[in-house]
Amino acid sequence: MKWLLLLLIVCDAVPLQGLTTNVSARPQVVNIGSVFTFTSLIGRVIKVAMEAAVEDVNANPSVLNNTQLRIIMHDTKFNGFMSIMEPLRFMESETVAIIGPQRSTSARVVAHVASELKIPILSFTATDPTMSPLQFPFFIRTSQNDLYQMAAIADIVHFYGWREVIAIYADDDYGQNGVAALGDKLAEKRCRISYKAALPPEPTRENITNLLIKVALSESRIIVVHASFIWGLEVFNVAQYLGMMSTGYVWIATNWLSTIIDTDSPLPLDTINNIQGVITLRIYTPDSVMKKNFTQRWHNLTHVGLSTYGLYAYDTVWLLAHAIDDFFRKGGNVSFSKNPIISDLRGGNLHLDALKVFDGGNTFLESILQVDRIGLTGRMKFTRDRNLVNPAFDVLNVIGTGYRTIGYWYNHLGLSVMQPDELENTSLSRQKLHSVVWPGQTTQNPRGWVFSNNGRHLRIGVPNRYRFEEVVSVQSNGIITGFCVDVFVAAQLIALCSTV
Repeated sequence: MKWLLLLLIVCDAVPLQGLTTNVSARPQVVNIGSVFTFTSLIGRVIKVAMEAAVEDVNANPSVLNNTQLRIIMHDTKFNGFMSIMEPLRFMESETVAIIGPQRSTSARVVAHVASELKIPILSFTATDPTMSPLQFPFFIRTSQNDLYQMAAIADIVHFYGWREVIAIYADDDYGQNGVAALGDKLAEKRCRISYKAALPPEPTRENITNLLIKVALSESRIIVVHASFIWGLEVFNVAQYLGMMSTGYVWIATNWLSTIIDTDSPLPLDTINNIQGVITLRIYTPDSVMKKNFTQRWHNLTHVGLSTYGLYAYDTVWLLAHAIDDFFRKGGNVSFSKNPIISDLRGGNLHLDALKVFDGGNTFLESILQVDRIGLTGRMKFTRDRNLVNPAFDVLNVIGTGYRTIGYWYNHLGLSVMQPDELENTSLSRQKLHSVVWPGQTTQNPRGWVFSNNGRHLRIGVPNRYRFEEVVSVQSNGIITGFCVDVFVAAQLIALCSTV
């Protein structure tokens, strides 16, 4: 009997081989970091949204089994250098993932370091389409890729029968790669960018004025503005001053403009007047009870408007929470170790040898990519190339003191006046949008081009012969007559009538 009691005690103290479980001991707290500019247009929204998400995760013990999620936020203060250095500070501590940086240029640099240290970088604002998982394996974009936004613009251009556009953008990674994607998508529709109008990343009013004067002298009147939240509105301010917000012009803005409208509405009257008739895009998020409840709750959290970035910020925190839970269920442990290569950098004031490798980084990355849940923005699930499933956009027309939804764009189906959710069970016969009020308060679709004011003069050679005089001939007084001349004169009259 004593031997049996001793055996039971030993069995209780030491688990038998083959009966062990993979579920690891969960820590009391798991840290995630976030870097962005607190006072920026996006920062004012996502800070509140992420704090609300962490509160909701920790209030639900079934998500992390009583492990607390803690988010540590660092302010980059509109500084690109700080956007790179602040994530490195997280990599010195036991942080399992970092949300940010805000800009694609900074995200590229940080993603290189993160890949070496096995720490996932999640961003819903770095939408540069060239940031691929092959080059940046630990970078995960948790909003829509700009490639789809450019595909939507190409479909709009093709829908109205235009062939050439002018692209205004900042001369950085975000602007260059976004416009390059636009060029590729336009080429698929047999359209093209006739003039790539690049601005410095932080342009002055003089830079914008000089550029828009060149744009006004060009032939195309279809202008796509892929701008920053900081200076995008200044483009329309200058355009209004130069008379470029009048009849005949078409302005298409990427989703930076809809974000400003959603966040800072109501906009000042002067600003609204400057963007009348503009078409802009906004990432589509389906209506749901969850989204409706959060929108009502939002007004109690802050006076700032709720943009789609706020919705994606909230969903990104929840995505990480579910991934952390899955990571622990797979037996993962939050542990860090020194990298032998980085250890050779010891010494000096930078202390680069303090950067640590997340031992469970590969497993955690796998857990993140396997998350499949319904959030405020819809289904959060990644494709094989790490884009979110079901990319879609609202197509908005700025009218009066607000905007009107004139349609939707859905990947593989194109433009429609029906919401993407309704299109899944409907055969789309043709592309369609509601009527648009264009600049100049007209509903007539613009032609999209004018005769260039700075183009080369057309020079026509006439053979001075005495054959076929009824076709073309040169009179003794130098006057040229004949059928061919009559055709040119008629073409001139037609062109003149169409511009009146």
